[in-house]
Amino acid sequence: MSTSSTFSKRTHHCGELRKEHIGTQVVLNGWVHRRRDHGGLIFVDLRDRSGLVQIVFDPEVDNVGWQTAHDIRSEFVLSVSGEVRARPEGTENPNLATGAVDVVVSSAEVLNPAETPPISVSEPGEVDDLVRMKYRYIDLRTERMQRNLQLRHRAAQAVRSFLTGEGFWEVETPVLFRPTPEGARDYLVPSRVSPGHFYALPQSPQIMKQLLMVSGVEKYFQLARCYRDEDLRADRQPEHTQIDIEMSFVDREDIYDLVERMLITMFSVADIELKTPFPRMTHAEARERFGTDKPDIRFGMEFVDLTPIAAEVEFKVFSGTVARGGQVKGINAKGCGDYPRAQLDALTDFAKQHKAQGLAWIRVTDDGADSPIAKFFSDEEMAKVFTAFAADPGDLLLMVADEPAIVAESLDWVRREMARRQNLIEEGTFAPVWVSDFPLFNWDAESKRWDAEHHPFCMPHPEDWEYLDTDPGKVRAMAYDLVINGVEMASGSIRIHRRDIQQKVFDIMGIDDETAEDRFGFMLKAFEYGTPPHAGIAPGFDRLVMMMAGEDNIREVIAFPKTQKAQCLMSGAPATVDMQALRDLHIKLNLPPQD
Repeated sequence: MSTSSTFSKRTHHCGELRKEHIGTQVVLNGWVHRRRDHGGLIFVDLRDRSGLVQIVFDPEVDNVGWQTAHDIRSEFVLSVSGEVRARPEGTENPNLATGAVDVVVSSAEVLNPAETPPISVSEPGEVDDLVRMKYRYIDLRTERMQRNLQLRHRAAQAVRSFLTGEGFWEVETPVLFRPTPEGARDYLVPSRVSPGHFYALPQSPQIMKQLLMVSGVEKYFQLARCYRDEDLRADRQPEHTQIDIEMSFVDREDIYDLVERMLITMFSVADIELKTPFPRMTHAEARERFGTDKPDIRFGMEFVDLTPIAAEVEFKVFSGTVARGGQVKGINAKGCGDYPRAQLDALTDFAKQHKAQGLAWIRVTDDGADSPIAKFFSDEEMAKVFTAFAADPGDLLLMVADEPAIVAESLDWVRREMARRQNLIEEGTFAPVWVSDFPLFNWDAESKRWDAEHHPFCMPHPEDWEYLDTDPGKVRAMAYDLVINGVEMASGSIRIHRRDIQQKVFDIMGIDDETAEDRFGFMLKAFEYGTPPHAGIAPGFDRLVMMMAGEDNIREVIAFPKTQKAQCLMSGAPATVDMQALRDLHIKLNLPPQD
């Protein structure tokens, strides 16, 4: 078998050949997808990015090509010449775009042989994720990953086209900047020319895009790369992409309208239709109804507050919790009243895994309540419970009693688990919802100070300015999140554009004047030179494409992702560097002792 460093360049792509090409002489370049030896003939499915086509090696047509066909295997790279013909009657493949034709090879050359790959491209089955990550360049050849990469490209182009049509300028902001408070640790880059000083890779371009508003850009966007040194999960990577947007002289309604129309355009490339306007609710309402600021509204089972009823019953788990300032809330799992005790015990264990001390349950029957706790309720009290839940015979009532934060978190998990068990979520449905009016601050009990709920540049709600001096915990931010199917897809806010307000927020957070000047002095100074009111938002591009592709992990829509330990198994990053490089940076390592 011979290989060549020169080759005949393609005249057509594999996946574009159709009946109208019959009789055409073509040159194809691609990979061997499958090879089938039928004795007298050898059939090969040749693949490139456009798809695949069947090519036929016939010894009566080309004996040299016939010898080549005997040697080739999966993932060899070929260049072939031949004539497009109609497939013999009865051998057409209706499941293949090129299934009405094949190519009879007149000459062939191997451009590069291939070892047997650790991942099958033609028959992708269950492959360990670590193997996929190590051999990502092969994994990316699979139909699934090619489809995802193409979808990502088309989505990015749709966003750029839409925002450009809306009058936005795409402006690049620095990757080498200084640390800013965004809620995670920064990735630091040492400066060789300024020993002891570091750049920080941006967690987001927050300050820079606000300065662009000061600069009179008015409408800015960027598919911005962001870097966060935080614990990873299915929808997080150490580096990710967001659709960064900022606008001057706008209010929240302008942001809502823009993003809704942009997502309609973006999702349409995957033939997904979103209905507008998206529903809206406040942060307080979302927590009350669903126990979370990321509600999945594709199904019901909203929270029912039993606290007033629970305060009066003999069941001490309920009444005692209320007396200590806790809550009792529950959900009605409609039609689940036939749940056996074993499944209820398993569901209780599930709730305990998510911080609840237990899970009370009542099966609603024609005769009343079937539950270990029913004996602690009078008939009148149980009737009030049934009324609160709008319960019917055959329903299952599930309740958690604890401090409010634990009730919210654990019951949210139980709600979503019951939806999964009962198949309440229709595949391929999308339920966006805007959540607004988040708290501006949250209290850090460990450090005994106020932190920003989102970031310290959110404008306080005008109705709550009086509480900035008296009760910061009551101050709402002019902030908003977009949630789709229980996943936060975008976060934004009306920004602070006045120095006095920004300084006040810093004061509440315990950032003294000297620290504020050191870290944000350039921004505070900019606010003195005519800063317009402005607002922005940053939809997570990776998460949106993940949802459009029907995937559960953003790794599946990122070309070269990292593992949960932020490692690249393919390249070995992060890696050590030689000592001279460290000396040039004036860095001395102080590594922990090895076990």
